Amino acid sequence: MEPYGKGDGRVRWVTPEWLMENMEDVAIIDCQPNIHDYILEHIPGAVYLNEGLFREPRGKAPAMYIPEGAVELIFQQAGIENRPTVVYTGTGGVKGWGDGLEQTMVAYSLARFGHENILVLNGGLAEWKRAGGELTKVFPEVEESGFSAVTKEDFYIEYPEFKRIKDDEDVLLLDARPAEVYEGQGPWIKPGHIPGAVNLPWADLMDPENRTLLKPEDEILELVNSVGATPDRKIICSCGTGREATNEFLLFKWYLGYPDVRIYEGSFTEWTQVEDNPTVTGPDPR
Repeated sequence: MEPYGKGDGRVRWVTPEWLMENMEDVAIIDCQPNIHDYILEHIPGAVYLNEGLFREPRGKAPAMYIPEGAVELIFQQAGIENRPTVVYTGTGGVKGWGDGLEQTMVAYSLARFGHENILVLNGGLAEWKRAGGELTKVFPEVEESGFSAVTKEDFYIEYPEFKRIKDDEDVLLLDARPAEVYEGQGPWIKPGHIPGAVNLPWADLMDPENRTLLKPEDEILELVNSVGATPDRKIICSCGTGREATNEFLLFKWYLGYPDVRIYEGSFTEWTQVEDNPTVTGPDPR
């Protein structure tokens, strides 16, 4: 099965079988959350890259994306080039870390800073193992690249514009967090959700036994249609810190091919740092 997805093709999905047949033509990134998981086992040729490298504190927000120059250096040191690059993660591992979002975080970070040919291994390391894929403890030799980072500002929306347009009739604001924190008190200073945000938990879009594996497309479409996420609307993806939202941003923009999708990177964390901003508890958006 060839790489699949819609939109401009910057991000597509691949099966383990496709990767096995194209190992010589791609670069591979392992983004398991614990370096020991990578040491224990990884796909041959995979370079380790941790999602935590891409965010830092800015103002009152504790986890915003690092500057373009800093990420360019990281990409160069990791040998990343603008060629077909497969991203994958595992869940569990040595210490039981990992929720599957590592691969959407890294894939989004690559796209955000100008990579144009990103392939997400649907099902991650678990599907690779299921398909009988080879594993190794041997590390590849990494050669520094000449990658030039270019920030794609049209992928995300910042607070001033977000606050101005979020309640427009043609805008649908999604909250990718679990229902219990969308409705009640999570770790944030305020409970609930941003007024108007519709809850679409990212995990509902994934296989319940493997959160790196997308559900069948007909099931995904049933879920997104049930919350009114139709292609004619401007979709804004949000969550707690912008991490869970990467899953839905990639899905809407490049799996379903919606024409107008953005991610509110500051999400609920940034929203609740403004003292006057209200929040809503319970299952209803408003």
